[in-house]
Amino acid sequence: MLTDPIADMLTRIRNAVRIKSEKVDIPLSRMKLEIAKILKEEGFIRAYKILKDKRQGILRVFLKYMDNENVISGLKRISKPGRRIYVGKDEIPRVMGSVGIAILTTPRGVLSDNACRNEGVGGEIICYVW
Repeated sequence: MLTDPIADMLTRIRNAVRIKSEKVDIPLSRMKLEIAKILKEEGFIRAYKILKDKRQGILRVFLKYMDNENVISGLKRISKPGRRIYVGKDEIPRVMGSVGIAILTTPRGVLSDNACRNEGVGGEIICYVW
């Protein structure tokens, strides 16, 4: 049993990027699917696909590389099960001078930092991606 499935997802992606794998398989959950959607919208991954399994679905994430260089250079889990980090709409951080993104869970769903600023909502910071 995993204590922090989001941290597991980020670690799997981080490890796959290090070995320059073209894809990585992750156990499926709604939160992980929403994070994958944001990564796709922001251009950090090529695509994602849901595969059926006997017990639980699998989220297959296809990683993106430009000129044999990683598009994702870093992933960091911010809010953890033991310590939740919440920010208001005026306190949303900029990641790496706006090169990266922060992914937040808000009352309006899982959103990127830019979407949160546009909609005027704050929430729990899940992770940073750059």
